[in-house]
Amino acid sequence: MAHRHEVIVVGAGGAGLATALYAAREGADVAVVTKLYPTRSHTGAAQGGIGAALGNVEEDHWEWHMFDTVKGGDYLTDQDAAEVFAKEVIEAVIELEHMGLPFDRLPNGKIAQRRFGGHTKDWGKAPVHRAAHAADRTGHMILQTLYQQCVKHNITFYNEFHVTDVIIEDGVAKGLVALELATGELHLFQAKAIVIASGGFGRIYKVTSNAYTLTGDLQAILYRKGLPLEDMEFYQFHPTGLYPLGILLTEGARGEGGILRNALGERFMERYAPTIKDLAPRDLVSRAMYLEVREGRGCGPKKDHVLLDLTHLPPEVIEKKLPDITEFSRIYLGVDPLKEPVPVMPTAHYAMGGIPTTLWGQVIKDEKNTVVPGLYAAGEAACVSLHGANRLGTNSLGDLVVFGRRAGIHAARFAKDADYHELTEEHLGPSRERIERIKNSTGKEKVAVLRAELQQSMMDNASVFRTGELLQKQVEILKELMDRYKRISIDDKGDAYNTELVEALELGYLLEVSEALVHSALNRTESRGAHAREDYPERDDENWLKHTLAYKVEDGKVAFRYKPVVLGRFEPKPRTY
Repeated sequence: MAHRHEVIVVGAGGAGLATALYAAREGADVAVVTKLYPTRSHTGAAQGGIGAALGNVEEDHWEWHMFDTVKGGDYLTDQDAAEVFAKEVIEAVIELEHMGLPFDRLPNGKIAQRRFGGHTKDWGKAPVHRAAHAADRTGHMILQTLYQQCVKHNITFYNEFHVTDVIIEDGVAKGLVALELATGELHLFQAKAIVIASGGFGRIYKVTSNAYTLTGDLQAILYRKGLPLEDMEFYQFHPTGLYPLGILLTEGARGEGGILRNALGERFMERYAPTIKDLAPRDLVSRAMYLEVREGRGCGPKKDHVLLDLTHLPPEVIEKKLPDITEFSRIYLGVDPLKEPVPVMPTAHYAMGGIPTTLWGQVIKDEKNTVVPGLYAAGEAACVSLHGANRLGTNSLGDLVVFGRRAGIHAARFAKDADYHELTEEHLGPSRERIERIKNSTGKEKVAVLRAELQQSMMDNASVFRTGELLQKQVEILKELMDRYKRISIDDKGDAYNTELVEALELGYLLEVSEALVHSALNRTESRGAHAREDYPERDDENWLKHTLAYKVEDGKVAFRYKPVVLGRFEPKPRTY
């Protein structure tokens, strides 16, 4: 079947819905193609808040927010992106509020704000109340609010359609191919502009806060086509995942006064970040937790985790401001945070890297910022780069709305003057062949086995602390897994709701993004932000103050180019908190 819309958005999380909404407001005919029902998107799992310098609780300025973002990103953040963001996220929060988002309130009726990791006042002197929140389910509220606005604007939704191909010919984006889960049928989509807002890929790791659907589909599809992925070596581990499950406990818990403690009961963050302690950026806190455990101060019979202590906080603060995480802890661990500390360890959380874009979301294909006409990206799938080497808490939700809005506006204006491109049934060929090959295979390899091996090996060799030796080992493991992937077979040969087929396709995407990440990490011989090389512990601005662009040559072979960092008012300085 064929469909045509002026602007087609892939993904229906915060970025996809913001993009679709603003494109529709520009008068474009907009459709959203998504593998999940929109309100099931992973934005709904975001807890803590959306940071904006509203200054409702105490003095705050967008310049401070910009500075925190640049310093938090270990000076790999593009400063033009940080400036646009810090200014526009203020408008975005107020606009969400006008759409009806039920933010928590201060007694004076203004939007309530809480402290959050890495967000400071006066250029780093003390933590600041900047994160606007709706209890600890802010992402859920953003998702619901944007979805109802999209419904109001009569945007067309193709739910449970898995994109299998982006059609790019003569350097121009022309359309999409997607598999309809309910029927197994392949659909052809014609578009003047395509916006990729398909989210992250945390499922390359065994312990992750990410849903099962976060498999980097579109990053992998574009990477296979010869487009680059930017800064893939920078992957954030959130410090507080419920141990051993990896389910997220918001940083808002520390924003409200929660404290991390080791087996001796010490507030160990005082050693690593004397000024802002438990509210240091996530890369620092995750490394500190690993070091505490490595040096023998871990908790529990195996001394393999640390504790998040909320017991000193008033019970009403915990129940009212952190209701979801309190419930998670009680349900999944049988631990009541009111009475005892909660076992936590870092969990794979967020990709700073992704599909390189301009400040308007246009996808670029080289270090000269050459645009691919008609192709856009926004949200976690994209790399602007707002987050540099390490994202600050809450900046993801701001990113979705600010850069989703920009991509939507630009895509709609581009579509006004553009034409549709001729597409034929032949464009379904590559997707059909890939699916038939998996369905007809008699190979002996099983998807679940390969996926488990991938996730465990990535956890062991390419997570919080890295070395050249382990990364080289992982390069070889990925080569072997890619080879074995060619011999997978599935038992379900049916068409309707063939989830086994979907998982087989998704494993292919996971292997591709893992390859880009591991090769980029091996290539970058320094430590910066979330990329911590124990064999190169220092940040090296002389050689590495630049963005990585990774291009796939063939399985196991990656080529690199480099894009300069956009510097500005903030000179790179040593990063202390």
